[in-house]
Amino acid sequence: MSENITRAFQGRRAVVRCLTLSYGVMTYLVFLASFLYAIGWVGNFVVPTTLDGQPETGTLQALLVNLGLLTLFAVQHSVMARPAFKRWWVKIVPQAVERTTYVLLSSLAMFALFAFWEPLGGTVWHVTDPVVRGVLYAGFALGWGLVLVSTFLTSHWDLFGLRQVWLSFRNRPYTPLPFVTPLPYRIVRHPLYLGWLFAFWCTPLMTISHLVFAIVTTAYIVVATHLEERDLIEAHGDAYRRYQAQVPMLIPGAGPRRRSLQSA
Repeated sequence: MSENITRAFQGRRAVVRCLTLSYGVMTYLVFLASFLYAIGWVGNFVVPTTLDGQPETGTLQALLVNLGLLTLFAVQHSVMARPAFKRWWVKIVPQAVERTTYVLLSSLAMFALFAFWEPLGGTVWHVTDPVVRGVLYAGFALGWGLVLVSTFLTSHWDLFGLRQVWLSFRNRPYTPLPFVTPLPYRIVRHPLYLGWLFAFWCTPLMTISHLVFAIVTTAYIVVATHLEERDLIEAHGDAYRRYQAQVPMLIPGAGPRRRSLQSA
């Protein structure tokens, strides 16, 4: 009898691990779809809704809707990333899918932005010179590429929850990743955020819609970097403080470097 109970319990745990892995993989695919859609949405190509579409409502209503959508994304993205929230959240959501659930909700917030954004119309600048347009499109591509590469140079799979669900599937405990500074992270501390800035500001057609989006997201990035730095200091202590002293936050070459990373 006890052997049958043990086998049933082990079988149930195996099913839970398989479901956990499936949830993580499906969530990653949702994220990937949102990321690819975002490229077209910001760049105004391929996808059916875009950042700079034709206005369909009054300016004030559109502005309020857009600010509400951006606030929803910012609050969800930042609050759920804080260690204090995570410590509370894992009392409700299993540890193995905490990050996966965060990624899923972030992706859904992005899809809400794509679906309900209200274009404002108007033109701030429109570059027609082919050379300058080429440079701006190159900056746009650089930004998205830098975002993606930055995640792989640290831990793409951990950042998007796949490592956590894979370890759970293999019945292994989660171990935090070590603090590392691959090449882009030796130029600025937050190359991923720098990539977003390139992606959002490099455009040959800057509409009022795009400008509002770029300003609000830039403000969010500035706030998010400071919140993230506080969490990183809490996690890594003096190692991160030394890193702060050696590498600028977002602007390459900004601020003095007291000593090389190799000698830290």
